[in-house]
Amino acid sequence: MDHFIYRDGALFAEDVAISEIAAAVGTPFYVYSTATLLRHFRAFDEALEGMEHLVCYAMKANSNQAVLRTLAQAGAGMDVVSEGEYRRARAAGVPGERIVFSGVGKTAGEIRVALEGGIRQFNVESEPEMQVLSDVAAQMGMVAPITVRVNPDVDAKTHAKIATGKSENKFGIPIARAREVYAMAAALPGVEVIGIDVHIGSQLTDLAPFELAYRKVAELTEQLRADGHSITRLDLGGGLGIPYETGNAAPPLPSDYGAMVARTLGHLGCEIEIEPGRLIAGNAGLMVSRVIYVKEGEDREFLILDGAMNDLIRPAMYEAHHDIIPVIEAAPGTEKTPYDIVGPVCESGDTFAKGRDMVPLAAGDLVAFRSAGAYGAVMSSEYNSRPLIPEVLVHGDQFAVIRARPTFDEMINRDTIPEWL
Repeated sequence: MDHFIYRDGALFAEDVAISEIAAAVGTPFYVYSTATLLRHFRAFDEALEGMEHLVCYAMKANSNQAVLRTLAQAGAGMDVVSEGEYRRARAAGVPGERIVFSGVGKTAGEIRVALEGGIRQFNVESEPEMQVLSDVAAQMGMVAPITVRVNPDVDAKTHAKIATGKSENKFGIPIARAREVYAMAAALPGVEVIGIDVHIGSQLTDLAPFELAYRKVAELTEQLRADGHSITRLDLGGGLGIPYETGNAAPPLPSDYGAMVARTLGHLGCEIEIEPGRLIAGNAGLMVSRVIYVKEGEDREFLILDGAMNDLIRPAMYEAHHDIIPVIEAAPGTEKTPYDIVGPVCESGDTFAKGRDMVPLAAGDLVAFRSAGAYGAVMSSEYNSRPLIPEVLVHGDQFAVIRARPTFDEMINRDTIPEWL
């Protein structure tokens, strides 16, 4: 459920009309709903009730400071994958003891920053990384808490570009070698093993791959404890999908996921961490765009929007579907027509949808891309020298710009001309 609904034929974000925001900030723009962000976070938090747990928001999905602070004030931890994300989390008021550092390529500099600022744990992905982490921590007179990310070789049955749990993926240690790697960790002076980490992919719409992976983790936990390791925390990653397309079967609910976690891992007495990103932020956001032209092609009509692939790259990158709806609702029974919906960037890949049935639209009309709160603004760019688009947060009947659109001068003046020119 989200808080973007029609009222008297006009689309609202909570209690603010989308057209009001468009008039104030211009198009295109992103808009997020505070109520939806909090609803989705609490759904996960409540799903794990009865188990010691922490929900760490995977901030790669949407790392705006206002979004992070909204979730942090509700009790969320953060899952970060870079020094920049770590610094964003701290700037948003998240204490170090609620930040988990993931990612396959942590540098010595990033490790040092996190140790200095405070960290809940590092999710280690390779033996070389573990050695560097131990060396840096020992040089600082510290011991770094770690989990080791194991790769369970489980097919998440999701898009190839967002699958992370198969043997051919770059992530984690093969689970068959886990006992060997944990023995190595126990011998290093700068790290302390506290648990196991696993994450098999994103946008999963079936609990079966999760359950298979978690049963492997349960077995490994027993083995590692028998080897003398203290396994007190299980980091289960994220990955539960969201319904991008109206009419498709809905993915499992967080409550179903929580029941599965309790069934497969609850007997171990471990603290549970999960790292949802998409399910918290995805349906909490829209991208709003305006029709520039309706163009007649030889065998089709094109809706040419002012939003483009540099603003929302998921359709071009993943062939991803987003429902696209008019901001002003058509009268009941209005006949639909198929459009190719495209942006103005000079790439054929700048196509959001082909043959999409829409109510008739005209130049100047506003449309909204649903489920755009995750992997939208964070993956945007200034390709074709198009300024990054604003982000707006709604709270009840209030809204605020939480990232402004830069001016062309601001964008251009970031470049530096060398003296010889």
